[in-house]
Amino acid sequence: MDSPGHSIPLDLIVGLGNPGKDYADTRHNAGVWFVDALTERVGGSFKAEKKFYGRLAQVTVAGREVRLLLPDTYMNESGKSVSALVNFFKIAPEAILVAHDEIDFPTGKIRFKQSGGLAGHNGLRDISRLMSGSVAFNRLRIGVGHPGSQAGVTGHVLGKVSRQDREMVDRCIDEALLALPLAVAGDWQGAMQHLHNAEQPFQRGSI
Repeated sequence: MDSPGHSIPLDLIVGLGNPGKDYADTRHNAGVWFVDALTERVGGSFKAEKKFYGRLAQVTVAGREVRLLLPDTYMNESGKSVSALVNFFKIAPEAILVAHDEIDFPTGKIRFKQSGGLAGHNGLRDISRLMSGSVAFNRLRIGVGHPGSQAGVTGHVLGKVSRQDREMVDRCIDEALLALPLAVAGDWQGAMQHLHNAEQPFQRGSI
């Protein structure tokens, strides 16, 4: 389990993906699935914001006002959207949660992470690059599995998810939504422990 480095509440949650209906059901859009599920759960609505190169909503989670951002940029230009909003509202990196697909996790595994490496993820790298190299933002790593070889990664993350795998991802997203109020309030240890304890039901073959 990742060790918490700080206990700062959240001001911004970002869902990474690629824009357009052609990408909506691809693994690379797992972060968007999470933010969409959150929005549906708490009753928010998105509005296109050209100055932020994305869609923005404001919702209340655990009694705290939180902004939700879905960049309209492609994945490898996610930082353009995130940095524009962060600079405008003066949001600290530690108060940001970025939800993204994670090929280093099997489908059905989900984890919060505080700061640290970027694991070669193009969206995370671009966000860090346009935030002066900071890696202090938090992540929600949503497992989508690995194709088995580096050469197959692009096709895998841009491929459409199977119905069975999408159901597994949706179940772990539901569990992350239960833990989210803890993270929003700054109780990262509690949020991470919740997902650690809940991991088993989502693993393939153990349902």
